[in-house]
Amino acid sequence: MASLLRLTPLLGTRVVRADFWRAHERRLTTDDEPFVAYSALLLAGRLACLPHPAYEDRRLRSESLPQRTAEEHYALVDRYEMLLDLARDRPAAQAVLYDVMVRDCLRTFVRAGMPEPVAREFFRRASLAARRRRPDTYRAPGGLEGVRRSLLEDGAFTKYRAFQAANRARRTVRRSLRTGRRRAGARLRDLGYRRALAGPVDPRLAVFSAYWNRGVACNPAAIAAELGRRAPHIRPVWVVTAENAALLPPGTDHVVPGSRRYWEVLARAKYLVNNVNFANAVVKRPDAVHLQTHHGTPLKRMGLDQMPYPAAARGLDFAALLERVDKWDFSVSANSHSTRMWQRAYPSRYVSLDHGYPRNDVYYTAGAAEVRAVRERLGIAPGRRAVLYAPTHRDYEAGWTPRLDLAALADRLGEETILLVRGHYFYEGAASPLTGLRRTGRVVDVSSYDPVEDLCLAADVLVTDYSSIMFDYANLDRPIVVHADDWETYRTTRGVYFDLMEEAPGPVARTQEELTEILATDAWRDERATKARAAFRRRFCEYDDGHAAERVVRRVFLGEPEDSLPPVTPLEERTPAPRPEEVA
Repeated sequence: MASLLRLTPLLGTRVVRADFWRAHERRLTTDDEPFVAYSALLLAGRLACLPHPAYEDRRLRSESLPQRTAEEHYALVDRYEMLLDLARDRPAAQAVLYDVMVRDCLRTFVRAGMPEPVAREFFRRASLAARRRRPDTYRAPGGLEGVRRSLLEDGAFTKYRAFQAANRARRTVRRSLRTGRRRAGARLRDLGYRRALAGPVDPRLAVFSAYWNRGVACNPAAIAAELGRRAPHIRPVWVVTAENAALLPPGTDHVVPGSRRYWEVLARAKYLVNNVNFANAVVKRPDAVHLQTHHGTPLKRMGLDQMPYPAAARGLDFAALLERVDKWDFSVSANSHSTRMWQRAYPSRYVSLDHGYPRNDVYYTAGAAEVRAVRERLGIAPGRRAVLYAPTHRDYEAGWTPRLDLAALADRLGEETILLVRGHYFYEGAASPLTGLRRTGRVVDVSSYDPVEDLCLAADVLVTDYSSIMFDYANLDRPIVVHADDWETYRTTRGVYFDLMEEAPGPVARTQEELTEILATDAWRDERATKARAAFRRRFCEYDDGHAAERVVRRVFLGEPEDSLPPVTPLEERTPAPRPEEVA
């Protein structure tokens, strides 16, 4: 209840039974939407919440609306007085409502732009309510917020205005100092960068980055490794954040974003390789080569195709995105589906390298020894079934909550099955919901384990929802199960390029019960599952054959013509890494 009272009070997010409405109709029949929304919570005997958006609220901007009257401002205080009367016999709810009332009144006083006489009267009424309604157990917060609330309770209108003026002055000084330091740093950076840009390009220097400077990973890592074998005269330098630098392999040459050397190597490097994008300020030199490797086959909408989906497009600057895309010389693709989608999502004049994803080469080059070794590192005993559960990020969720009861699933599947659970990298640094399960022995949190390709080699079966890992894992020709409990919501809020429910790589479970049944029987690997996977592999494992990194390095770094590169091996002639049961 406490957390729900702190949410924006929208009546459209409440659904009530008809008999509940009839019982409280007199109280709930009013034009005051927040009052009705709060009252519905306070009067309800039982509450249930949906874990996904069900209502979109679009309102006119305040400047598009007529000015509020004095009485409309004063009504805010009256609303909370009535709500606190409703919560009289519920101390916990009353304490939360009091806190919300004080916060809302102070925010309205500061931001509503009331004429000074109206603001003075509003402050007086809010002060009376704050003193009269204060719960006995209430403890004021510390710091500036505590000072604000104390001034309100004291009715100290003049002192509060002086406090506001002092805060504004302090913020102005701090903002000026920060702006001055930032501008000075930017001038120094720009000067150094321009000097470096005036020098010649170094044909022996390549800059690599992956996943927003997280470290040595993904397609850039596979290309860098192949570069070391085929063109050791080209020196790789990785862009890595300061906090991730300690995790780099020993001897990895790297720069920290924003540092002096960072701008120097970006200005001088002949080759710039990334699976996302470099900073907007990076200049595309005419004789430099920008290689975009991407980091998955797109099921969800990407690039410009995100524009109709507000949850997916939140915070994106599409004009800046197109400017970054215009710097690409090459775009790596794993299949013709990706090639088409990249061209529509990122329209520009780059060359598509239909060579396969270098990171997927390992699925064809690894042998029995490598599969055994990674399973031993993960503590998976021979003969035990390893289920890799790898869900994706959802734009409409603030954090990660597993959509499965993993402990219950592990219990149902028995001692011979171990669950390897990998959360999406967007949630790094957040408290893990798996903490209580890590020591059970049958649920292992591998969210921070790198590389993810090792986890795929170790797994007997992949369980995912809409993650692009399914396209990579399909190269191993091992069973894949899709858990799609919120497909309709995901498809509506994020947008997708094809109907996964109709073209899945294996059986689809819409509930945990269905998933458990699939994994507890042979449905995860029966003939029907095998046929679905074969069709999926034909479509999405088109160019991955174990030689992708070689083709990319020879084409981009060594300048070999397209027709001199190794042709893609037909799917039926490829031999994936052996399955765990084959090497046990």
